[in-house]
Amino acid sequence: MGDYNGIGPEVALKSFQNRKFGNHTPLLLGHESVWRFYASRLDLNFDFNVVAGALDADPNKINILNTSVKKLVSLNPGSINPDAGRCSMEAVQKGIELCMDQTCDALVTAPISKESIQKAGYNVPGHTEFLAEKTATSDYMMILASGDLRVGLITGHIPLKEVAGSLRKEQIIRQIDTLNQSLKRDFGIPKPRIAIFGLNPHAGDGGVLGMEEIDIIAPAIQASVARGINAEGPLPADGFFGSKLQEKFDGILAMYHDQGLVPFKALTFGSGVNFTAGLPIIRTSPDHGTAFGIAGRNIADERSFDTAYQLACEMADNRKRVST
Repeated sequence: MGDYNGIGPEVALKSFQNRKFGNHTPLLLGHESVWRFYASRLDLNFDFNVVAGALDADPNKINILNTSVKKLVSLNPGSINPDAGRCSMEAVQKGIELCMDQTCDALVTAPISKESIQKAGYNVPGHTEFLAEKTATSDYMMILASGDLRVGLITGHIPLKEVAGSLRKEQIIRQIDTLNQSLKRDFGIPKPRIAIFGLNPHAGDGGVLGMEEIDIIAPAIQASVARGINAEGPLPADGFFGSKLQEKFDGILAMYHDQGLVPFKALTFGSGVNFTAGLPIIRTSPDHGTAFGIAGRNIADERSFDTAYQLACEMADNRKRVST
């Protein structure tokens, strides 16, 4: 559901209004009254099927599983509210449980508000860290994907001033392996080719602009190549996308958040998907936030959510093929 005062419920319902479900049965997690409120506001005539458990879901209907343990206190689109934060995280928690016990095949998360969840008592930076904690995953990675463009991050939601000091050779080796395995298992690419950025301008210019490439990044890449991974780098990040080098690689590994996501979103905004690699479960999300400023006004663009849902279905199918 995401934060019910944001655009999450709206983009989810818009995504499902004309979708043919095929072999995939959608189950909406969150407070039933939220889904009905937005369906009414959007003038969508859904025949909701409210279920007591996921296994009761009807493959031909829009199913709702109420995941909130308390009565809904307030629904006010555009506002920050601890109840909305609590309900959004209760839905995520239930989704994790359903995927971990293999009742469901994948989880698609609508945007949450970090401020709302903090006010509700959740001391986590966001979805990714919460998912890792609840699935006991130590090596995980945020990947932004749009078509053949897939950008992973060595470091995620940390201050820029802490990035250089946090880089370790063994950490980068593990992250290269996480990306490589995900490209194979989740994206269905048998022999992925991976580009790895340097940290400093011009990838350090041979040590003139920084030693991280020589001391940490290059040795990690060499160790990964020795293990059979097709990885290249460290590459200068500034001219990479301008030269369209992304078209030669199946995955790109950036050293920090904005190094990878600024160009990604400039190229794909509105069609990108946030995927958490390395988890035992599949989790995708649209690449935008709660957009409180337009919540409840029926003007939110559902394309990113639609793509996130479609990718989750494809990944579920890919994992089943790999396991058989």
